[in-house]
Amino acid sequence: MLSLNALMLLLSMPGGTEWILIILAVLILFGGRKIPEFMRGLGRGIREFNDAKTNVKREIEEGMVEKDTKTSSTSSTPTH
Repeated sequence: MLSLNALMLLLSMPGGTEWILIILAVLILFGGRKIPEFMRGLGRGIREFNDAKTNVKREIEEGMVEKDTKTSSTSSTPTH
């Protein structure tokens, strides 16, 4: 049985007819010459988003490693 989230996802996804209407609307709004430029801009935006996401993830992971390194070095230092 489908969960409510899966059912909502299936209902919200456009079907074949909807995709045709979306493509026609994009063609009418932007014209044939503007679509490649639009897609390049969209690709750049997605690439920049993914780069930013990767950088944030790397910084978080580096911070966790740095914290673990500091914690292990202070715990291994004998106290008098």
